[in-house]
Amino acid sequence: MKNLAKISGVLLVAITANICSLQASAATLSPDAEVVHVLNRLAFGPRPGDIERVKKMGIDSYIEQQLNPQSLPLPDGLQAKLKSLDVIGQSAGSVLFDYQKALKDTKDESDAAQKKRRELVGHIVEQTAQARLYRAIESSHQLEEVMLDFWFNHFNVFNGKGLDRALVASYERDAIRPYVFGNFRDLLGATAKHPAMLFYLDNWLSTSADFHANGRQAKAAGQKGKSNGLNENYAREIMELHTLGVDGGYTQKDVTELARMLTGWTFDPRAMVRNNQNFYFDADRHDNGSKQWLGKTIAPRGQAEAEFALDVLAMHPATAHHLSFKLAQYFVADKPAPGLVDMLAKRYLDTRGDIRAVLQTLFASAEFRDPHNMGMKYKTPYQYVISAIRASDVPVQNVRPALGVLAQLGMPLYGSQTPDGYKNTQDAWMNPDAITRRINFATALATGRLPFDKEIEDGDKMGKKQLAKQADEKPDRPAVMPAVSAAALIQTMGAGLSGRTIEIVNGNQEALRAALILGSPDFMQH
Repeated sequence: MKNLAKISGVLLVAITANICSLQASAATLSPDAEVVHVLNRLAFGPRPGDIERVKKMGIDSYIEQQLNPQSLPLPDGLQAKLKSLDVIGQSAGSVLFDYQKALKDTKDESDAAQKKRRELVGHIVEQTAQARLYRAIESSHQLEEVMLDFWFNHFNVFNGKGLDRALVASYERDAIRPYVFGNFRDLLGATAKHPAMLFYLDNWLSTSADFHANGRQAKAAGQKGKSNGLNENYAREIMELHTLGVDGGYTQKDVTELARMLTGWTFDPRAMVRNNQNFYFDADRHDNGSKQWLGKTIAPRGQAEAEFALDVLAMHPATAHHLSFKLAQYFVADKPAPGLVDMLAKRYLDTRGDIRAVLQTLFASAEFRDPHNMGMKYKTPYQYVISAIRASDVPVQNVRPALGVLAQLGMPLYGSQTPDGYKNTQDAWMNPDAITRRINFATALATGRLPFDKEIEDGDKMGKKQLAKQADEKPDRPAVMPAVSAAALIQTMGAGLSGRTIEIVNGNQEALRAALILGSPDFMQH
């Protein structure tokens, strides 16, 4: 136990001393460092053999392959895992039916009913999480998974809000994944019309000021039938977060007018269940008056009003700048060079919002390949946990330990309650308590004390207590998996580990070395 406690002490000293020195020495990286850099930014870090494979094919060929992964097969093991998950293959309406049935069948408040409800809903939530994490860890389409992480945070919804527990799987599969490299207007439209977004930001309830459902309509529509009045939540966030940015030059009047244009954009849970109709325009709920928005007069045209607004927003120069800044911040540096942002914004406008083209320009830029920007990003908890599992080559059947750790680190999967999603900058995630928790995770993973390779069925599968138990990194917890090999980790990470880190690792006992690598400043940066 003293050995395990020693890991935290060694790493805390190393991290405090080395995070800043990494920035000072970045320009002296080895020739192989660019390969590691590309794997760290376009993927969730290297798995065993990845560095050699990318070196053999060439960095530019690897980037092109990741930008166009259609012909790259997924690993057989991953395909088998995904096929075993019934939720991810179901339509949104089918999953919603299962969710509502679970609530209806357990509507009394007895302990047994509550436990059964948690288990039934937990099945939906767990399989959604399994699909995301299996892909992030094992997929050969790594950039697709990285971009999925980026765009989900950009168009965030919170799975703890009512129906969204049942809708997140479809939202990720149908509204985000198909468009991660496509045209931004298509992505914007897909998220705008998905019931997960309509429900999360309440646009499904928004009506014109003079709308009043008659008795039959109100009874049939349930909660939506009782709603009355304009809701500006989605209109505000679509301009502030999804497109123009907070400094995009719009006013509160523009928010209100866009909200009026979006009235009638809704969904009906009954139609979803019966006909898999995820979106419809309700003309009765729409505000048919003319609008003044962004200096334009918008004549009454029903659904076409908001479609026009999305067209304008997608191609607005402020949107081009906002998205370019976020992409540069995610892939290059927390404070990206203005010249890089301007270059990406120009590419965005020249290609009419072609995301793949913007990424090609970004990855070819001098800023992306500048040694001063290599190893300078601090991993988010999601990036850290996924990259640690990948580098350790741990077989994962049970994702609950990873979910528990993400929650402990402040980044529960699909758990950002606010519409701005999770941040990806060092300021958001680096603090003494978070570093200690990362070191505890590194120690538990390296010493084989997290049961990734087996299911543990006792208790509520996805309850908070169960997740905490699965992620328990107490030093007296017995090993349940083989310990991670430090020598294999060093081989996997290659130039991603500095000489100083390897010196510290080799100066300690073999039992401590893998944890020291996974908890090192080199590994927490990317």
